[in-house]
Amino acid sequence: MKIAMIGSGAAGSVFAGYMRLGGADLTLVDPYKEHMDKIARDGLTFVIYPDQEYQVTGFKTAYNADSIGKMDIVIFMTKTNQLDEALKGAAPCIGPETVLVSLMNGLGNEDKLVKAASPDRVLYGSGVLGTELPEPGVCVAKPSAGTENMYFGACVKNELTDRAGKYLEEKFAAGGLLPHFYEDVRPKVWRKATSNSGFNTVCAVLRLKIKEVYDDPEGVELVWSVWREASDVAAALGIPGIWEYMQEEMPRIVKGLGDYYPSMAQDTQAHRQTEVDSLTGAISMFGRKVGIPTPTCDILTKEIKAIQANYERQY
Repeated sequence: MKIAMIGSGAAGSVFAGYMRLGGADLTLVDPYKEHMDKIARDGLTFVIYPDQEYQVTGFKTAYNADSIGKMDIVIFMTKTNQLDEALKGAAPCIGPETVLVSLMNGLGNEDKLVKAASPDRVLYGSGVLGTELPEPGVCVAKPSAGTENMYFGACVKNELTDRAGKYLEEKFAAGGLLPHFYEDVRPKVWRKATSNSGFNTVCAVLRLKIKEVYDDPEGVELVWSVWREASDVAAALGIPGIWEYMQEEMPRIVKGLGDYYPSMAQDTQAHRQTEVDSLTGAISMFGRKVGIPTPTCDILTKEIKAIQANYERQY
């Protein structure tokens, strides 16, 4: 099957590296010219922390999707706030039976893919591993040993999505990941999005690391409030067990990531646009759909949007 990776930065390159090691036919698409040119010329230097390094060759590369031909699978790994434009740009490589895949973090990405295709041609999920792009042509993967680190499922189960999902599962596994193609991926997606929404948004607003928020009674209460609202919304959508999972997740997050600014805090520090709409913003959106109030998510989302709209005015 022919696969295009739309958005081949840190995460896209890492995911592509694993699939190419597994034998997949891949075209990387990204406007980062130096990165695409280096891979086309020399291959991808793929470092798997702590002690593996591969020079992965055989990729096709392009700055856009205009002339890469129709694909069997198109994977989107842009920022979530760039997905609408990415879908427009990918139109030339999407045929009537192309399966669209989001492996981006956050909630609601699959809804955008459905608008560009149909529910019976969409897969969605995420990877659970650190990724870095230290220089053009070089990417670093930091997977957790012995645990599932890639998961996805179909919006609508059918022959087309089954074939694409099983193929991706096979190629990721052959490349060295521990993937799973789920019958119902929603619990996995909501667990990760709930976890990310709490500390990401609160750390960004308070300008604190995870452990610093955890140690502040008011700060950690905000995190719990986000998680409670997300759990209630998920339950109303028919996805139980999120609140119980978050009780177990809290000590793992603090122990493993306590001395860390999560990605949204890093974005606000660097004056970048954030992915708040796919985290607390998405929890609020789904809450409105199912009639569940989400006051903490509503306020935090507005605060982040106000911060990122006024970077140049802030002291």
